[in-house]
Amino acid sequence: MRLENKLAVITAAASGMGRAGVELFLKEGARVCAVDIDQGALDRLKVDLDPQGDRLVTVRADLSTIDGPRQSIHDAAEKLGGIDILWAHAGIPGPGGIEGLDAGEYELALNLNIRSASFGAGEVVKYMRQRGGGSIVFTASVSGMVGSAWSPVYSSCKFAVVGLTKSLCQTFAPDKVRVNVVCPGLAETPMKAGFTGRGVSAEEAKAAEDKYTSAVPLGRLVQPLEVAQAVLWLASDESAFVTGVDLPVDGGFTAK
Repeated sequence: MRLENKLAVITAAASGMGRAGVELFLKEGARVCAVDIDQGALDRLKVDLDPQGDRLVTVRADLSTIDGPRQSIHDAAEKLGGIDILWAHAGIPGPGGIEGLDAGEYELALNLNIRSASFGAGEVVKYMRQRGGGSIVFTASVSGMVGSAWSPVYSSCKFAVVGLTKSLCQTFAPDKVRVNVVCPGLAETPMKAGFTGRGVSAEEAKAAEDKYTSAVPLGRLVQPLEVAQAVLWLASDESAFVTGVDLPVDGGFTAK
């Protein structure tokens, strides 16, 4: 098993890609702390994946707050007894346009997409030092590699996450902490409608999705498990000499 005896934290873990990651990491031998704002969803996750055991623990946290990201890492480390892996996956689509931008929506997008990643990484590294190293994986997006007309705010945040990765891989290298980022394309998750359906009809949302899919060489959307599998490799010792990488999981969308 590729994560045997590893202690892993996954944020935004109760649905979509995060949930796929929890299930996969457990199968690969890790003990996992699932972090999410939805306590009910965390409770269901525990019942579904580890009802009688202690290999899955949960932490409810609001990562949009100043204290939430740091406190969630501290709570996770306490429950797990340390941290080897952090998949900092939390994020939201945010507002679709830039004209007449609502300040509150803008701030929330910044907080969840970049501040939570920055504060979480800054807190987790001390726990990884205690374990002799570790792996941090962020979630950005293809919109962090090429500009998005749909989502200028989201795109700018995800470019920042890619930049954070390139910087921290150097900062944390002496501690044997690797830092990488996955950049998924549009995915079949509950969040999909937050990208394609903002302020438009169902027909317009479907047309937007079809337009995107037609630009993907492999001709479809990415599945949550496919992203989780990429993160698994980056989290595992199989990628021991890989750091600072922005890995697209996009069916070739960014290759053109």
